Amino acid sequence: MSEQQPPAVSVIMPVLNEERHLRTSVRHILEQDYAGELEVVIALGPSADRTDEIAAELVREDPRVHTVPNPTGRTPAALNAAIKASRHPVVVRVDGHGMLSPNYIATAVRLLDETGAQNVGGIMHAEGENAWEQAVAAAMTSKIGVGNAAFHTGGAAAPAETVYLGVFRREMLEKLDGYNEEFIRAQDWELNFRIREAGGLIWFSPELKVSYRPRPSVRALAKQYKNYGRWRHVVARYHQGSINLRYLAAPTAVVTIAAGLVVGAAVTPWGLVVPAGYLAAITAGSVPAGKGLPLKARAQIPVALATMHMSWGFGFLTSPRSLAKKVIASRREPVQAG
Repeated sequence: MSEQQPPAVSVIMPVLNEERHLRTSVRHILEQDYAGELEVVIALGPSADRTDEIAAELVREDPRVHTVPNPTGRTPAALNAAIKASRHPVVVRVDGHGMLSPNYIATAVRLLDETGAQNVGGIMHAEGENAWEQAVAAAMTSKIGVGNAAFHTGGAAAPAETVYLGVFRREMLEKLDGYNEEFIRAQDWELNFRIREAGGLIWFSPELKVSYRPRPSVRALAKQYKNYGRWRHVVARYHQGSINLRYLAAPTAVVTIAAGLVVGAAVTPWGLVVPAGYLAAITAGSVPAGKGLPLKARAQIPVALATMHMSWGFGFLTSPRSLAKKVIASRREPVQAG
């Protein structure tokens, strides 16, 4: 990549029911401190709110913004449609509720050059706008909430298994035929696995930060994390050897807590020690996680932690083999980096 003229960049956005944040998210892209050419391609799912209307306004207001249809509403299909409709050598993924830091694109392009990576990404910086969202944000950025995932908790720049969202070289995306559309969730992890399988480098850097708006209710958070767990098990079945102990923590907790409740109710009260110990652990862990937050937000952190752990673990345990078999049937042969 030339030092004199920064490469042109395509920003791709899969959106569905994003009226609350879409305009602000796009503004954070268009106002990037970046000297190169920039385009934004928004893939529109079948939203039930004003998302399409807001997207049309953005197209009228700035010639750099374009839209493409995504009638399925599925994220990987949206991403592939946007990739196909875009044209520049660097492809930046952003969600409709993600807010890029001002120098995100310039920093990412520099890191691609410096590291030779095929994909670079950074920190998913969760930020809430009310007490519940603040509690979820604290849980998501705590090690007791998400383990040692650097893109949640931070850490030193280093090679990684996966990163949040991602800034890609188009040539690799095209070589791998983009995202696997069978993966309704976990498509980022699956794509990054194939990039690494092809000999490409995935690079995490704390210099890159995207502000993220958490789900607005317990029910929405539970659905999100149940799907995460369900599809992470599909990835584990699809790519043998891709699982590690961190991913087994939540399903193990679900099993042991359920067993403790059954034993406590049917055999001996001592069985309740396990669920009681879990509650004590997440309550204690919520204290440092909630430092500096209002009391109402701090009080809800244990609820957010339990929702994330139990939903993810339940989704992992109940992920049907039939779903994995369907996805495995779409398996692609490994592609070697050129």
